[in-house]
Amino acid sequence: MTIRVEIDENGAPFVTIGDYCLRLEMDELSGEFLERAKTELLETPERIQQGLKEFKELIQAEEGLELPLDDDKFLLKFLRPFKCNAKDAFRVMRKFYRFKVKHPKYGGIGLTPEGVRHVFDAEVMKVLPSRSKTGGRIMVINAGTKWKPKDVPLEDMFRSIMVAIEIAMMEPRTQVGGVNVIISLEGLSLSHVYQFSPKMAKEIVDWVQECAPVRLRGIHIIKQPYLFSVLYAIFKPFLGEYLKKRLFFHGNDYKSLCEKIGKENLPKQYQGEANIPEYSGSVFSEMLFYYQDEFLAFHGNGYVTEIEKNLSEKELNEYTEIKKKLLIIEKPSDTVIKSTTG
Repeated sequence: MTIRVEIDENGAPFVTIGDYCLRLEMDELSGEFLERAKTELLETPERIQQGLKEFKELIQAEEGLELPLDDDKFLLKFLRPFKCNAKDAFRVMRKFYRFKVKHPKYGGIGLTPEGVRHVFDAEVMKVLPSRSKTGGRIMVINAGTKWKPKDVPLEDMFRSIMVAIEIAMMEPRTQVGGVNVIISLEGLSLSHVYQFSPKMAKEIVDWVQECAPVRLRGIHIIKQPYLFSVLYAIFKPFLGEYLKKRLFFHGNDYKSLCEKIGKENLPKQYQGEANIPEYSGSVFSEMLFYYQDEFLAFHGNGYVTEIEKNLSEKELNEYTEIKKKLLIIEKPSDTVIKSTTG
């Protein structure tokens, strides 16, 4: 059977891979995930409404921050992972958008599925169609043999991670279940290690542990060679307790990986039992391309005025055209609210 992108009756793309269907799961919570939200995140309708109310107040009080305050589903993707605690959610959300201002190369109009399509096509970044035993997404980064820095610069790999996380944020099930990341270092060489500077390592770590509003279940390092110690030494000074507790070094021990994520949820290449055949990375990137406009719309959120100041004339023209296309400029004031103080 050919693995390809199909379209369902609602116009949403999906891919059938073995026993699984890979799609963006945008449905409201039900069943197991609704129960997980209640038990793990203490979610009740009352807590959600109170959290949203306080969250909106904090956003409105923040100068220069533009967000769609009438879109509860949009706001909930930031609020839910923090158990509806508005202050905690706002603290991380603010860092999420400030990072885009501080580092324009990671917050620009290239941060879309199309902008990182070559990373997925090269299978440097993949998303499995199965979920972990906690209901989380399983992402795979092939940072060894499949990574050719000449074709996929490190900055583009990082952008693909940011895109994948923003996709995860859109799914209510992933807001509850979180994310597991498997990093395969089979074939890691000096040419790979040389791509990482302390500055770049700090940017990556800062974003993951300070800015990403997701429940990070674990980062699982597999098949790391002896050379990994050199790479880890670059990252280690920037790791806080949050990441240290979520880092697992498995080497060639797939048994421990299966124990963490669930043997029944991993493909055979990781000694799992899930019927997930190998599939081309271009299939996933093609599916994501259907959501290109949604990602372009994200650029109407955040500290927009500050971001525009950092753009070149060409980038500003492109940015303006995107805003016009998506009617961001023409939206009524009660849809996109620009926060002010005083």
